[in-house]
Amino acid sequence: GMAQALGPDTPFTAIAGSEIFSLEMSRTEALTQAFRRSIGVRIKEETEIIEGEVVEIQIDRPATGTGTKVGKLTLKTTEMETIYDLGAKMIEALSKEKVQAGDVITIDKATGKISKLGRSFTRARDYDAMGAQTKFVQCPDGELQKRREVVHTVSLHEIDVINSRTQGFLALFSGDTGEIKPEVREQINAKVAEWREEGKAEVIPGVLFIDEVHMLDIESFSFLNRALESDMAPVLIMATNRGITRYLSTPGRHLGTPKPHLNPPHVHVALRIRGTAHRSPHGLPLDLLDRLLIIATAPYGDKETRQILKIRCEEEDVEMTEDAYAVLTRIGLETSLRYAMQLITAASLVARKRK
Repeated sequence: GMAQALGPDTPFTAIAGSEIFSLEMSRTEALTQAFRRSIGVRIKEETEIIEGEVVEIQIDRPATGTGTKVGKLTLKTTEMETIYDLGAKMIEALSKEKVQAGDVITIDKATGKISKLGRSFTRARDYDAMGAQTKFVQCPDGELQKRREVVHTVSLHEIDVINSRTQGFLALFSGDTGEIKPEVREQINAKVAEWREEGKAEVIPGVLFIDEVHMLDIESFSFLNRALESDMAPVLIMATNRGITRYLSTPGRHLGTPKPHLNPPHVHVALRIRGTAHRSPHGLPLDLLDRLLIIATAPYGDKETRQILKIRCEEEDVEMTEDAYAVLTRIGLETSLRYAMQLITAASLVARKRK
């Protein structure tokens, strides 16, 4: 929900406190990678493109079938028409995209990438039947060759991985990034700072969400304290269900172990910080706790639980009566919301069978 509210351009990374403990990677490296995944860089660059409607494609194939293919491509806009000579690679790219006369295409001059935008409105009556995916667009106007600003949004971690080794981009897909040298990160930070000064790039601090933060040890907390002081640090959100004890008067229901006469409701209980003998609220060191804004969350009430169950029923395409909603809401409040939601499909199948 939080990631959706922030939008697609804001980096959002969610990890659990226990994820950083690994034999292959140190804890500080895992946290550094999580931090840098949460920092985005919006890079702007101008590219030259050729955009027009395909009038004709002529491909000359050698009679022997072994020589290189050559051809000509005729493109037009509303104001001009030009013929381009084609090499073997461009012919292959056109064949791959299944480009034919009447298509509106763009060609990136730097990379040779061909993108099909759709078919021209003037060719709408060429065929009696067309697929649902066929898109009709206007014939481009103005010059064939244009300059267009392209914006790429990448995270600092992706730049780190690509520059950390030969063919580093393959590690992005496999996930086997390993430990990245600090020198590589320093060079990338310097380059990003240079791009910012030149106006080529913009740094987007994202959000790093750490669940079960009480699982981190004192070394990890010390690292977080220092990392938060960076000028490019993302917004850090920590979540924990330890350190606050609530006593509920409902018969047979207790959250936490302390007895009601020993601890009044909503009391902060000091937990041992992992890796030390010291105790602190929520199991976090006091110097880090002083820098945080604590937001307490309350359990869902009757109305909220009912509304969540209604949304879940709509998603699962299940119709329920008001009595069924009342029973499910009671089950959700007495046990857990997850248990109540898992009963929806099962109850629906049983009801269908009885009919």
